[in-house]
Amino acid sequence: MALADGAFGKAEQNADGSVELALTLDDNRTASLVFGQYDQNLARIERRLNVVLNTNGNHVAIKGPAEAAGHARRVLQILCDRARSGQLATMGDVDGAIQECALQGNLFPKEAPSPRSTFEQIATRKKGSVRARTAAQDLYIRELRRFELVFAAGPAGTGKTWLAVGHAVSLLEQGVVERLILSRPAVEAGERLGFLPGDMREKVDPYLRPIYDALQDFMDPRMVERGMQTGMIEVAPLAFMRGRTLTNACVLLDEAQNATSMQMKMFLTRLGEGSRMIVTGDPTQTDLPPGQRSGLSEAISLLSGLEGVGHVTFTEEDVVRHDLVRRIVGAYEAATRRERERPLPPSPIDKDWSP
Repeated sequence: MALADGAFGKAEQNADGSVELALTLDDNRTASLVFGQYDQNLARIERRLNVVLNTNGNHVAIKGPAEAAGHARRVLQILCDRARSGQLATMGDVDGAIQECALQGNLFPKEAPSPRSTFEQIATRKKGSVRARTAAQDLYIRELRRFELVFAAGPAGTGKTWLAVGHAVSLLEQGVVERLILSRPAVEAGERLGFLPGDMREKVDPYLRPIYDALQDFMDPRMVERGMQTGMIEVAPLAFMRGRTLTNACVLLDEAQNATSMQMKMFLTRLGEGSRMIVTGDPTQTDLPPGQRSGLSEAISLLSGLEGVGHVTFTEEDVVRHDLVRRIVGAYEAATRRERERPLPPSPIDKDWSP
């Protein structure tokens, strides 16, 4: 752990019930990585946990309610462990550490701590270890390891696709699967792009670009290009899956809310021996024609209880892309709930009818 000997000192309790803790990091370089630019990470911890953090070089004084102060200390420990590898802690890392610590025992425990004290991780050669930032992401990674078919549904920015690609790359690097097949329905988001020039790959690139971006986060671009040339990595529209049997592969269907019921059934029945399948999407953002049911919602309803099938639901609280994205998603969700709760106006027939 990246803390100097005797770093915690003694917890001093004040008359108002608050405590003061002293924390000493390894050195000033580690402290700068943990604190963030202009101490922005410390400011975020203060706002989220209602504590006061005062720094002097690599020393931190924590003041606040006993439980909150212990929580803040453990957050700094997690960030400090990451800083030892030279990684600057981001605001998202701070939020993830805060949620992770919620699963751990308190500094002044009233009961035994949870047996699971840390979130799960995904490790790849390029990215190293990537740890879950929310309890839902933690569950997601565990479901991916446990089940052959996993559904992940929830709003944008929760890491559904990104973690799925990372897991797929880790399986490929470990030799668990021999190839990656990444797919999306080629559905336009409320627009008509018209004729697209180029060969088939160039035509479908605009639809599949988010998958390319996630893939290159976890693999060297040269390895990605080589894998696509040899067939070890395949990125293709959903329509290209018909008639195939996908063996010894990790297969990801992204933006699955835009798949029809028939397309979803076709895709799920492609699963072959030694393969894993991950289906992700946001049921609230379907671009299918009005009146056409999303294949994702139907599949989750029909298959979630089957043996060998995992299902994770993300909410607005799990958004990790940007704090503003979390608030935007929350505003839309609140508007949707109000719309559902609004009573229907009386029918003109019911109003005018009399016995």
